[in-house]
Amino acid sequence: VQLQASGGGLVQAGDSLRLSCAASGRTFSNYAMGWFRQAPGKEREFVAGISGSGHNTKYADSVKDRATISRDNAKMTVYLQMNSLKPVDTAVYYCAADYNLGWRVSDGISEYSYWGQGTLVTVSS
Repeated sequence: VQLQASGGGLVQAGDSLRLSCAASGRTFSNYAMGWFRQAPGKEREFVAGISGSGHNTKYADSVKDRATISRDNAKMTVYLQMNSLKPVDTAVYYCAADYNLGWRVSDGISEYSYWGQGTLVTVSS
């Protein structure tokens, strides 16, 4: 499966942003999808994930009150809505796919086999 992330940009603290990740190539609903981010000088970290059906989600503690992950399987697209953005949210955001026919949503980087190219989100104070 090929993934293409988009929607990043320069925003101010307190603003909202919606990232999109378009998939192609395989049966999209067979994949759990995740969003990860990597800030300069830091390791890549899990942000949010959603099961193939969309019924189960998981969030990192740092974003769970400000982020919503969703998916449209007909459009083969997963979204990450981020509200009340903070400068610490500045990072390259990556979408990733985990072939998973069940309900489980993983927050482990190694579980995801397919990765998009990343989209940069910069939050100014």
